[in-house]
Amino acid sequence: MKTVYIGGEGEIVEKKSRFIATVRPVASEEEAVAFIAEMKKKYWDARHNCSAFVIGDRQELSRCSDDGEPAQTAGRPMLDVLLREEIHNVAVVVTRYFGGVLLGTGGLVRAYQGAVQAGLASSTIIDKKEGIQLTVGTDYTGLGKLQYLIAQQNLTLIDTVYTEKVKLQLMVPAEQQQEVEKEIVEATNGSARISWGEKVLYALVDKKIEIFEKNT
Repeated sequence: MKTVYIGGEGEIVEKKSRFIATVRPVASEEEAVAFIAEMKKKYWDARHNCSAFVIGDRQELSRCSDDGEPAQTAGRPMLDVLLREEIHNVAVVVTRYFGGVLLGTGGLVRAYQGAVQAGLASSTIIDKKEGIQLTVGTDYTGLGKLQYLIAQQNLTLIDTVYTEKVKLQLMVPAEQQQEVEKEIVEATNGSARISWGEKVLYALVDKKIEIFEKNT
């Protein structure tokens, strides 16, 4: 599930009109409404503060507003970008400072969509997945085989502890659990000690693993 980890701000200029997109992660409609109100207060002197948000694991809740722009030229095109990018639990407000030149229907659609894309580009977007923490204990003769397996399966290595034995802590995508366990058993001739944790949501942020609560 793609979602915004850290919101950002992007700006484009179209025929002297400024379009400022502010992106923020939200977990509920109440959070989204409060964010939109906050942006309208911050940019109180702007001609328009158009908005769109998508919430839910299946993007089941979505809303948008043209905020005075011609119907279907702002809010809906903004929402279409969020839906097309398959981003969840996100709200965006595009603030327009009118530059004195009318853009026409097509020009408005392109400008508002371009502003949202600029806002997303300046944000940190992550892909949350369901995974299971795995602890594998092995002797040093089995370490090389496990390291090869980890690279082949593109698994995330959390930590390695070296003592008389080696203990590896991994994050395994939930759908790969049975396959990974089978391959570890085969690779080490059943000598590895395997211990599975609980299912969690995780994502890679700047190549580091972040673990999230299931309801976030």
